[in-house]
Amino acid sequence: MQKITVYEKPTCTTCRKVSKALTEARIDFDKVNYYIEPFSKTKLKELLKKMNMKPSELLRKNDEAYKKLKSRIEKLSEDEILNLMIENPDLVQRPIVEVGDKAILARPPEKIKDILS
Repeated sequence: MQKITVYEKPTCTTCRKVSKALTEARIDFDKVNYYIEPFSKTKLKELLKKMNMKPSELLRKNDEAYKKLKSRIEKLSEDEILNLMIENPDLVQRPIVEVGDKAILARPPEKIKDILS
């Protein structure tokens, strides 16, 4: 099986559920805490392409950081939203699970089955 990488925030409940499911299934994977190892613009663009998503579709719209910046975000281009997400990781939905040339937003956590099959 190809290398699996989970981009997460360790305190996130959904991220913990995904990690637990992979561990219980005895699937080897790497975890990347993107608060400690921030996304580069190139990497986040690559993940978005693999997920077939635009930056605006990956925004955490229920997060306080988004609510504070909402009026500003609504006026930004997709590239500007991408830059803002890199500057402020709280804006990025999580967890993102990457396997080879595919990636998914594992919300709800059961979606990991889609990428593992």
